Amino acid sequence: MPREGAVRANGLTFGTLTWSPPGPNADRAPLALLLHGYPDSAWTWRHVAPRLAAAGWRVVAPWSRGYAPTDLAPDDRYRAADLADDAIALHAALGGDERGVLVGHDWGAVTSWAVAARPAQPFARIVAMSVPPPIALLDVWRHPSGWRTGARQLRMSWYMAYNQLPVEGTLGRVIPRLWRAWSPGLDGRDEAQRALLALEGPGRRRAALRYYRDNLRGRGALALFGLHPAAPVLTLHGEQDGCLQPAIADVARPMLAPGSRSERVAGAGHFLQLEQPEEVAGRVLGWIGRPAA
Repeated sequence: MPREGAVRANGLTFGTLTWSPPGPNADRAPLALLLHGYPDSAWTWRHVAPRLAAAGWRVVAPWSRGYAPTDLAPDDRYRAADLADDAIALHAALGGDERGVLVGHDWGAVTSWAVAARPAQPFARIVAMSVPPPIALLDVWRHPSGWRTGARQLRMSWYMAYNQLPVEGTLGRVIPRLWRAWSPGLDGRDEAQRALLALEGPGRRRAALRYYRDNLRGRGALALFGLHPAAPVLTLHGEQDGCLQPAIADVARPMLAPGSRSERVAGAGHFLQLEQPEEVAGRVLGWIGRPAA
C-alpha cells in the first residue's frame, strides 16, 4: 500500500500517495511524479506505481490543485501554465534531481505538454497518456478525410461544452457516465466514486470544471493550443479510447520533438493505466529506464 502524505509546493499543500522502492536508500531514489486527470484521482496510479517502484523509482502521485485533499487554487487559476508550475515546484519540493521523470494522464498529460514546451524544465523524461498535444485537435481538420475524425471528435467532446455551464450539481450523474463511455471495457464504478470523493466540499466541483473553463476560453485557449513540445515525449493512447480518438494521436506525431515516441496500447480505453497496468508500466519503464542500484 502507498504512504499517504502531504507536501507544500507553489503556494499549495498537495495530498500525495508515495510508493518507495526496495532497499535502504529508498529516500534517495530518483523521483517519478505521476499526475492524474479528470474525472479521476491519485488512486488511478495504484497498479502502475508499484511496478515503477519495484524497478527502483520513488513514485509520488499527488492530487491535482482543486482535488481534495489538495488545496483549492488560492488565486482561482487552473490554466495549463499553472499546472506546469505545480509539477516543476513539486519536483523541487519532493527532492527531485536531474534524473526525475514526469508521467501525466488526461489533464496530467496536458501538464506534461506544458512542461515539455518550456525550454528550461527539470525532468529527464516525460510521458503523456491519452491526450496528444492540444493543437492536434485543430490540425486534424487539415488532413485528408479529417473532417470525419473531427466531426466525430466534436460529438465525443460534448462534455467540454457542457462543462462551460453551471452544471456542478449534475456531476454525480455525469462522471459515472464518462467513465463508462471513455473506457467501455472497464468497470469504472469505484473509480468514479473515488473521483467524486475528491470533489466533495465547497468549491471542489467548480475547481474541476475550471480546468475546462480556464483553458478553453480566451487567452487560456490561445496558450493551450499554442503549446509546442520542445522536449522528447513518450505518448501512449488506448486503442479503444472513448474520449479522444487514437487517430488524433496519430495526427500529432509530426508535431512531436525529435526523439519522441507515439504508441498505441491494445485492449485499453482512455484509462489505460487501470486497464493494462502491466503493459503501460513496461512501456513507461522502457522510456524512463531503470535507475542504477
